[in-house]
Parts: sequence; C-alpha cells; structure tokens
Amino acid sequence: MEQLIMTLLTFSPLIGVLLLAFVPRDKEKALKVVGAFGTLLPLTLALFLFFNFQVGKEGAQFTHTLDWIALTFEMPYGVAKLPIAYSMGVDGLSLPLIVLTTIIASLAAVASMYVKQKWKSYFITLLVLEVGMLGVFAARDLFLFFLFFEVTLVTTFLLVGGWGYVNRERAANQFLLYNGIGSGIMLLAFIAMWFIFGTMQYDAIAAEVPGVTKLLADAADSPLFHEDKWLISAAFFGLLVAFGIKLPFFPFHTWMLRVHVEAPPAVVMLHSGVLLKMGAYGLLRFGVGMFPWYVKEFAYVIGVLGVINILYGAVLAFVQKDLKRVIAYSSISHMGIILLGIAALNTAGLQGAVFQAVSHGFISALLFFFIAALSERTGTTLISELGGLAKSTPVLAGIFLAAGMATLGLPGMSGFIGEFLAFLGIFKTVPLFGAVGVFGIVLAAVYTLRAVLRTTYGPEREQWQALPDTRAIEAVPMLVLLAFIILLGVYPAVVSEPLQMTLQTIVAGIGG
Repeated sequence: MEQLIMTLLTFSPLIGVLLLAFVPRDKEKALKVVGAFGTLLPLTLALFLFFNFQVGKEGAQFTHTLDWIALTFEMPYGVAKLPIAYSMGVDGLSLPLIVLTTIIASLAAVASMYVKQKWKSYFITLLVLEVGMLGVFAARDLFLFFLFFEVTLVTTFLLVGGWGYVNRERAANQFLLYNGIGSGIMLLAFIAMWFIFGTMQYDAIAAEVPGVTKLLADAADSPLFHEDKWLISAAFFGLLVAFGIKLPFFPFHTWMLRVHVEAPPAVVMLHSGVLLKMGAYGLLRFGVGMFPWYVKEFAYVIGVLGVINILYGAVLAFVQKDLKRVIAYSSISHMGIILLGIAALNTAGLQGAVFQAVSHGFISALLFFFIAALSERTGTTLISELGGLAKSTPVLAGIFLAAGMATLGLPGMSGFIGEFLAFLGIFKTVPLFGAVGVFGIVLAAVYTLRAVLRTTYGPEREQWQALPDTRAIEAVPMLVLLAFIILLGVYPAVVSEPLQMTLQTIVAGIGG
C-alpha cells in the first residue's frame, strides 16, 4: 500500500470521472454532488500522506518505480538508450504543494456551483485537471512530469474556452499559445538534460549534479560556450524561460491576466492557487536543484526579474478599475517575491519562496471565490460601481477584508511569513534588491486597502441595499481557506518542518 499511495493519490480523481459517466447530463444537482465528491478521495489521501510523512528523513518517500519505456536512437557515436521509468514519490518540496492542490481542488468544486451549463463535461474535465496537477508534483521522472504538465495544459484550455466569460476563446487561445511555447521549450530542455546526465529520473540526476557542477566550476574560461558545455547552458536557460512563462515573470505575463479575467471562478481558483505554482516548483526542482552552478552565477538576473515583477505588478494593481485585474496584477507582484527568495541562495530565501507559493495559493483562491460570490450578486466587478457593501453583506465584506489583510502581509497570516523569509534571505545576500523590493510591499498595502475600502465601505448604493449575504455553501469554503491562511501564519512549522531536509540538500548543492 505504501508503494502505491502516490499512484492512488494521483489517479484517484478518475473515480469521480467514472461515477460521472453514469449520471445523466440533465441532472444538475447530482452532477455537482458527484463532481465535488470526486475531489474528496484525493484530499483524504493527501492528508494521510502529510501525517505519515517522516520529517528529517533524506530523499523522497512513498516512492514507486517501474521500468516503463525503453527507447534507442542511432547516434553518430553509436546507439543511445533512453530508459523512461514510471517513477512516483514525494519529498519536502512537493508535499505542501500536493496538499495545497487537493484542498483548493475540493473548494473549487464547491465554487463550481456558479457554472450554468454542460455540468457533466465540465466536472469530468475539472477532475482530469486535478490528475494532471497532482502528477506534476508526484512525478520523479522528467518525461512523466512532462506528460502530466501537458494534461494540465489541455484541460485548462478546455475549461477556459468552454465555460469562461465573454472573451473566453481569446483568453484560452492566448493561454495555449504562451504555455504551449513554454512546454515545447521545456521538452527540449529535458532532452538536453538526458544528454547531460544520461537519465531522466530525479534521483539519478541528483547523483550526477556534483560532477556536472564541478565540470562547470573548473572550466578555464566561461563555460557558457565552452566546447560541448553549451548544451548545459541551453538546458538551464530553457528551463528558466519555460517555467518563467508559467510563473509568470515579466514580460511573459499577459496571458495570465486574460485567464484571470475570463475563466470561470473555480478554474481561476485552481489557476492562481496551483497552476502558477508549477512554475515556482519547476524553478526550484529543476533550476536550483539540478543546475546550482548556473543559479549561483545568474542569481543577480533572477533577483532583477523578481524586483521588476514586484514593482510592475504592484504599480499596475494600484491603477486598475476592476477587482479581477487588481488581484491578477497582485499575483504578478507576489510571484516576484518567489524569485527574490530563489535569488537569495540561502535557506531563509528558498524557504520563503516555498512559503510564498503555498500562502499565495490559499490567499488567491479565497480572493477569487469572493469575486465569484460578489459577481453572482451584483453582476459587476468594477470598483467604481460598487460601494457600501458592508451594510448589506457584512459577512462577505468581512471575508474580503481578511483576505486583503493576508495579501498585504499582516503578521499572524500566511502572507507575512513568506514575505518575511524571502526578504530576510535577500537582505543577507543582495540588500539592494531587498530595499527596492520593499516598495512593492508598501504598494501592496495601498492597492489592497484601496480596493477593500472602495468596495465594501463608503456610501451605500441604492441597487445593493437588498443584496443577500453569504450563504452557508459559500461561507464554509471561504472560512476553510481563511483558516489555513491563519494556520500557516501562526504555525509555519506545518510547512517548514517537512521542507527542511530537502532545502538543506538544495542549499548544499549551491554551496551555501
């Protein structure tokens, strides 16, 4: 059972798909109940995984590896073999992201109450998306990772284009264009990594990393174009671009804005809460973990990209007139904090990057759930058309205020921990980046409070006086997300304890 837990976890949403196949297409309530039920088994298995994870143990746990595909190629120097394994497992880096995925997927299934049509195909696609997301974090082989990554790409495209708002097709096409290019670059980088390391399995690559790092460090001249070392450079920069598009960092961010505005509520929750974090996970797992020499050499470049993201996102969030776009630009700014944490190249910074990824997942999911509930009642998300909602919907307004406080990094909430650790790490190595990045934190308070105050306070508009407040089916998921935000804020060891051994290994590889 222990060996199969990762496989069971990853593919358990397919049980929901199987059950949905027997429910008639016109049974809306039954389809929504079964669709939500399909997310509960992976959540249960993820919690089992979390409570049975052995803190302090090196390497991946609950691993399961089988020989899968053996490919051979005729090369100029002879026959090359490419063994591809079905390899699954979990370590301190992937564990919190797997738990995050299952929690947000379950709550997104509840948010799917706002879907008005084609419920059967919608929930089937949503559950297949969850399979892809879980597989990305559970895979221990590059080829397997790529397959699950492509599953998320196709299903997200279908969900945005099929159930989004007015400009959904344009948003879906732009998503597919950017992410398709990114995944193509990633595949080329993975192939280059096979040539470099001679394997596609994470653990086998880890054994080869010190030798490759020494080869680069001992090069007499710059290894960037030294003899055959150009392949190593191409692999690293390919990964940086591919996962930079997914994160996203400037200037590869425009597709994300359209998705956040046009996608249905549940899909935006998953996209902002989980799918963007695949970019952070890829940078940490493959960039920092497998190419430490390059990360060390180009830490300043990563830091500059982080500062640009923080300030660019914060400034544009401040001038937006639509709440969706405020949160979208806010996400760009907060992804910059992840880049700063990576650029720090120390335990505090990397820990802050992971915390920021998990924290932002919960916070953004809560904010977009709020947006869905607000839009359902008012039919608008324009700040200028709202105001005084605290009088007619005090619970909904209170949840928005709490989510806003988490966004701006109020102590006692998860946003504070991620920001504090990331900036603590960068101030130790490049204080200038930290000092400039702090302005983004100040701006976060400005644009967040502006959005909250103009939406929920001020003169009450006549058309909003009779709005219904939060229903139980809406309040419970929102309060669950808020509870996790507070839990991580007051007890960050929930994430930091299982993460320690993995980070120690990564930092040791960097030489920190």
